[in-house]
Amino acid sequence: METLEEQEYEQSTTTIVEQSTKKTNMSLPSEIIEDIFSRLPVKSILRFRTLSKPWLSRISDPSFTNLHLTRAHRTALFILAHDESGKRHLLSAPHDGGPVTHLITFHNPDYIVMYAQHVNGLVYLTCMKRSNEHRTHVYAFVVNPSMHKIFKLPDPYTDVKDFTQIRYLFGFDESRNEHKILMIRDSSLRSMEIMIFSMSSYSWRKIHAEPPLGFTWDGLWLNFYHNVCVNSVVHIMLAVSFDILAFDLRTEKFSIITTPQGVLPEDYDDTKQNDPYIIKLNGCIGVVCYDSVAENNEMYIWILQDYENRVWVKETVTFPEEWITLLYPLSFPVDSVNMDEIIFIPSNFSGNVISVPVYNKKTRCFKSLRFASGNQFSLSRTLQFRYIRCYVESMVPL
Repeated sequence: METLEEQEYEQSTTTIVEQSTKKTNMSLPSEIIEDIFSRLPVKSILRFRTLSKPWLSRISDPSFTNLHLTRAHRTALFILAHDESGKRHLLSAPHDGGPVTHLITFHNPDYIVMYAQHVNGLVYLTCMKRSNEHRTHVYAFVVNPSMHKIFKLPDPYTDVKDFTQIRYLFGFDESRNEHKILMIRDSSLRSMEIMIFSMSSYSWRKIHAEPPLGFTWDGLWLNFYHNVCVNSVVHIMLAVSFDILAFDLRTEKFSIITTPQGVLPEDYDDTKQNDPYIIKLNGCIGVVCYDSVAENNEMYIWILQDYENRVWVKETVTFPEEWITLLYPLSFPVDSVNMDEIIFIPSNFSGNVISVPVYNKKTRCFKSLRFASGNQFSLSRTLQFRYIRCYVESMVPL
């Protein structure tokens, strides 16, 4: 939700630009125009595309897209929700709660969204769909919530019999300033086929990348929830060891990051206990361990604060009794809202408002973000927020 200062700035700059365009026909210096535009919300910038061709040209330039992404840095929430009819809804909302905005609806209940992730202005979705031939198809979508645009990746293969044989991973290559999708496919028991899709060239290419020394592909965890992109590196949590397989999009090489010993208890039993999983918190890797929630109302998050020197810091999240009674065992941290706050799922519906728990690392307290119906979308008791991710508004085209 915009502050009063942000609204006043937007209104004043909009008035100045519109008056200048009408009276002087683009008399403002281009440097001032770019400076004004780069600080505005995307929805305001889009209004100026119809004023004139010069405005459209400036706004559409890739250099301006990059400038706006780094300077404006306005965050919002991307929400994946589903209702009892099986429809999946993509929504957006202010980062501090408020009315939701409808983006798109998957009307076919056969589409199951398996994973959602935000990287540098774009949101990525992995969807699974079963066909009448009892085969599973995996589809990947890239969404720009700010522009209300969605792009379906072309399939590198016609179909896949088992969705666990193929996996898409989303990332951003800072050295080339482009989004990429890494595809890993189990082509045999001892090898993996690896391809990369570039969002600049809109094409797939096959690469050869050796696994790290001592690593075998059968240790790869083919679970859609266990990967994040940090510093141009895609990170995947592995089975059994729960170490992290890292793929650098710049060098196209694999490596292993060892997780701290405290991630797994000494008496760990995978048949009885919950597996740790990986998330991204404020640009850092986090490993969530939640086996102690039932016993002492505590959850641990190991955060890799110093990536180069592999320094991990342990964050202890303590739940109030009423929270653990209400949410356990379904309450999990999924993303950071800002430098200090971590958002949890699931949501809770009460009084025509959906509430989502948020934990503050500084105060060590919980609060609720409250979401209400918007003009285009009404909340209901049957609606559940399955994924919530914080994204940065961007003009990145699809």
